[in-house]
Amino acid sequence: MTTLTYRGKNYVQNKEAVKKQLVELTYRRNVYTNRMDDASSSNEKAELNYRGVNYTK
Repeated sequence: MTTLTYRGKNYVQNKEAVKKQLVELTYRRNVYTNRMDDASSSNEKAELNYRGVNYTK
């Protein structure tokens, strides 16, 4: 069992830690930039509302 501290008080965790399989993440710049370009081009004439005031971007 593991002793944990929360706000200065110690307690014992009742559950065992679960062993999970690691997942390796990859960054694909071209996918990210393509999605950003698609989102910005589709929202050129976006109608926005801020605190009850409507305006277009």
